[in-house]
Amino acid sequence: MKTNTYFFALFVLAFFISCQSGHEDDINLGDWNKGEMPDMYNEKYKDYDENPFLKVSEFPKSTFSIDADGASYANMRRFVYLGQKPPKASVRTEEYVNYFTYNYPEPESNENVALSSDIVTCPWNEEHHILRLGMKGKTIPENQLPSSNYVFLIDVSGSMNSPDKLGILKTGFKQLVDELNPEDRIAIVVYAGQVGVLLPSTSASEKDKIKNAIDKLGAGGSTAGAAGITTAYEIAQENFIQDGNNRIILGTDGDFNVGISSTDDLVELIEEKRKSGIYLTVLGVGGGNLNDHMMEQIANKGNGNYEYIDNASQIQKVFVYEKSKFHTVAKDSKIQITFNPDRVDSYRLIGYENRKLKDEEFEDDEKDAGEIGASQTITALYEVVLKSTDAAGEYADFDFRYKFPDSDNSRILNLSIQNKPVSITSGSPETRFAVAVAGFGLLMRESEYKGSLDLKKVKELAGSSLSFDPNGYRKEFVELIGKVN
Repeated sequence: MKTNTYFFALFVLAFFISCQSGHEDDINLGDWNKGEMPDMYNEKYKDYDENPFLKVSEFPKSTFSIDADGASYANMRRFVYLGQKPPKASVRTEEYVNYFTYNYPEPESNENVALSSDIVTCPWNEEHHILRLGMKGKTIPENQLPSSNYVFLIDVSGSMNSPDKLGILKTGFKQLVDELNPEDRIAIVVYAGQVGVLLPSTSASEKDKIKNAIDKLGAGGSTAGAAGITTAYEIAQENFIQDGNNRIILGTDGDFNVGISSTDDLVELIEEKRKSGIYLTVLGVGGGNLNDHMMEQIANKGNGNYEYIDNASQIQKVFVYEKSKFHTVAKDSKIQITFNPDRVDSYRLIGYENRKLKDEEFEDDEKDAGEIGASQTITALYEVVLKSTDAAGEYADFDFRYKFPDSDNSRILNLSIQNKPVSITSGSPETRFAVAVAGFGLLMRESEYKGSLDLKKVKELAGSSLSFDPNGYRKEFVELIGKVN
């Protein structure tokens, strides 16, 4: 991507506002690499310890919820283009990997998800291997997508008064309006010190009316975020489309300071609201007072996804190229890997630190887990220590459980992982690229597990994996590596 597409991000330093105190478990950007970051930063991230290596003889099963977010990667890109490294606590490696789409096989006709796997040598530790797990949500042709009932929930508080915040959201929402079908509906709820319905639910055929309402958005005042969320769910419920895509899209910097404002209380509110069958997408914007931890958590608990909008190109990615992700094809999606102790000595799940589940929760249909959108791909990587790579046999059993969007009963898919391990250079382009992005995440986090990895190795590996790159995001990643200080 050309640097000039990042002009929005360049406004960040001029408009930063520091106005929210943190919680004890939050990481403030000003506490990280002091001397490198301006004192005015007060961004909030949740720090998680990296997953350790576990012995298969003691812990044969690994269970976690999938993660379809991409916010951590786009947020990192903002820092890199401002000449900074991202705060370590902001790095969620699985979101780096899942920012990208992979060329995975389509599901069988009676399923909404397909599974795949590979085993390759580990580029940062020659004695280890990488096990890749791939998942692909069913592709739905655009003319067959169900009708949508959207509620745009837009933060118009004083901290949003910036081109890289409210300005970029207005541009993005207008682009989404252009993508909608006449049968779709849009309502707009705004919140600052108080909540208001800027536009009642309106047919998407009235595009000019909707865009005119968006153009009228202006920022000012304090932030009653929880009240806005409650109102948005009420409107979405009033206009609920049976078998349709009912979704709230929240655009904010996360600086809630009126009414319910703690992350735990907001999560509790969202957990209650998700029972309505309405999904929640959270769009984070801007910097300085970005509450990344809160937004990631409410998206996670609200049966939705979390994206960060850092520039005009990201608007196009989220609202145009990948808009089918707004249409959920698999909900409460979870993974359970059972390693073969005769073949695998130990393993480490790369990323997904805040998505881990108890083994017994895999079969619990009441336990919330992640969502997959139409055409969306999800990737998970394990670093494994193998006992042998010579004889044929099963290295692990890959169980995947999910529900159809309109069902409360889960389905289970199984894949026996018997792939013969190959060198990383002989691995598929999809595996090579996923490993390269994960390696980049390890470097940004300054992981104790990064081994011999450096940016040069990451760039070479990613550069060899560009055969599938429909919108140029892989090429952009390779270019981005060269800009890291």
